[in-house]
Amino acid sequence: MTPALEKRRLTKAEPAFLRALRLRALRRAAWMRSLWAQDGSSTQGLAITEADVNRILTDPAEMAAVEEAFYRSDAEARQYTLEIAEWERAEEERWQRLISEFGLSAEERDLLALALAVESDPWWRRVCGYLHDDANASQATLWLASGLYGWTREVRLGPSSPLVRWHMAQPVEGAANPWAAASPWTADPQLLHWLVDGQTADGVLGMHAQWLRVEWPCLYPEMLAAMKNSLVAIGRQQRVSVEIEIVGAKGAGRGTLAAQLCASLGIGLLAVDGQALGQMEGSAAGERVQRAVRLARLCGGAVLWRDADALDAKVLKAARREIGLSFYATAVSLSWGADRRVARLSYSLPRLTQRVRRELWRQEGGGPMPRAVADSPLLPEEIVAAARASAAGEQAAALTCHTLLHSAPGDLLQAVPLPYEWEDIVLPEQLRRHLEELESQVRLRNAVLEDWGFERLTPLGRGISALFAGPSGTGKTMAAQVMARSLGLGLRRVDLSAVVNKYIGETEKHLKQVFDACERDSVILFFDEADALFGQRTQVKDAHDRFANIEINYLLQRMEQFDGLAILATNRKEDLDKAFLRRLRFLIDFLPPGVAERRVLWRKALPERTPEGLELIEEGIQWEKLASQLDLTGATIKAAALRAAFLACEERSRIGMRHIVAGVRREMQKQGQILRANDLEDPA
Repeated sequence: MTPALEKRRLTKAEPAFLRALRLRALRRAAWMRSLWAQDGSSTQGLAITEADVNRILTDPAEMAAVEEAFYRSDAEARQYTLEIAEWERAEEERWQRLISEFGLSAEERDLLALALAVESDPWWRRVCGYLHDDANASQATLWLASGLYGWTREVRLGPSSPLVRWHMAQPVEGAANPWAAASPWTADPQLLHWLVDGQTADGVLGMHAQWLRVEWPCLYPEMLAAMKNSLVAIGRQQRVSVEIEIVGAKGAGRGTLAAQLCASLGIGLLAVDGQALGQMEGSAAGERVQRAVRLARLCGGAVLWRDADALDAKVLKAARREIGLSFYATAVSLSWGADRRVARLSYSLPRLTQRVRRELWRQEGGGPMPRAVADSPLLPEEIVAAARASAAGEQAAALTCHTLLHSAPGDLLQAVPLPYEWEDIVLPEQLRRHLEELESQVRLRNAVLEDWGFERLTPLGRGISALFAGPSGTGKTMAAQVMARSLGLGLRRVDLSAVVNKYIGETEKHLKQVFDACERDSVILFFDEADALFGQRTQVKDAHDRFANIEINYLLQRMEQFDGLAILATNRKEDLDKAFLRRLRFLIDFLPPGVAERRVLWRKALPERTPEGLELIEEGIQWEKLASQLDLTGATIKAAALRAAFLACEERSRIGMRHIVAGVRREMQKQGQILRANDLEDPA
């Protein structure tokens, strides 16, 4: 290849370091042609001549001196030398950054430049063969780089070289001795894309790594300020890598917070999918971790490891000290060992206040905020989804919220239907007011705790707990149904027969599953017959009693932390330990109905007409006697009324007093009681 032809191959888009290398190759080629001309050989590379042997066996220092003398004496070589110096002074910022950021030695830099040249232009393979004087040696080698750049010392590279560790260049796979001077090297094309085109992506990482943009308003301004102040303080004291752990649920804005901090520092943030990397085998995951850190450092940014808890700590360990600032977005705090060269900070995202949820909703153009969004523990990502759905109406936004928050009940939970409203339940006035107070606290909790600042008085959690105590059939379950429907929440009955386990630790495990399943679901948790779990067990007599107390304390703790209402129901309040009762916010006693309530219950249980308007009740029903002389619970009254309806239907008649008395008699027999003649006159 003639110098004139090679010069025509120069392009303006070629980086300065590659243009300088091209000129070095031209100068080297001129020197080699001079040697061959002196030897009088026209078969260089195809035969071994006496001149070749003599030249090879000449002292290398002597040959180097002869080569340098040629570069000074030959006019064409002198011109190349001048142009080389000019282009090497004009090295681009990206090339200089690469060298300084990863601490490349001069020899590593030269070898990388040669390997990148071969990667950038396939014709360079022919040039390498020509300069090696061997058509089969068509890749970059240490030997060729040494000749082109005039190294004055012998260089040996190994696996610890930054070129290899950072996947910039490496010996060609399959080489017999990869670290020998004549072994071929290949460069990473992704690195070339960044150097030549400024490309800020890595094809090997693909969609597993993306640069984050700040799209939301700052949801956690106090935490953002604390992070920035900590970084400034650490930077003043010592030069160490900084790791910031952000603990929170997926979709809570962990990445956005990290991106906002980086934006305030004037740097970018590369987010890496830890979940995807965690599913790869160790070597593949390790390579991608190194590539992600390399890309972030080349672009002067930080790196965010999303779902960091899914990554093997050993995979990340090698990269922990290799970047100035990194973030770990995780659902649980990571228990990594201390490192004196790494300053580690940890922050847990607080729940969003109603005010912040409203602001985010407004930013997303959601219009008036539906109650389902205002009262639900939605994450920022979910609020955005609901806001976009609100264009189809408030009902569509509410449905989106329900879909996002709803969790399957599972084996330990049962979904309870909600057919009743306040007007359906018959209660003494004082009990009704007590229940309405409970409902009011659930409804106004966000306003009082957040807007009025009373959250400081609930340091153990925002949960509201209540005990419904009273005999069976007095309306405890129905009251929970009414309250759930009125609040727009679901109702989940906890199956204590499945939760309570005789084996130590199993009950606590089941309780955790219950609360975890409903942590963000808009439901009321209803523990029916809670005395099975919650009896008097503070007196420790054996290991089972001690662990039972642990289970009860765990239940109370989770009830306090549960972001909703948890109701315990029992018909044996006297068996419950007073120390545990004091930790419940509401103690509501359900007493058997009095005469006035029974009168209403009988009337509600036995409507005068069918839905079609046909008369259903015979004249002469002794409503007052039913209410005053039969001391029945609401559940018993409903059951007796249902029996009376079936008896009347069987006779194809309206419901009469005889049917009602027969129904009452059967229900009392079930409870081991007898309806005596003087209890209620039977006209039949």
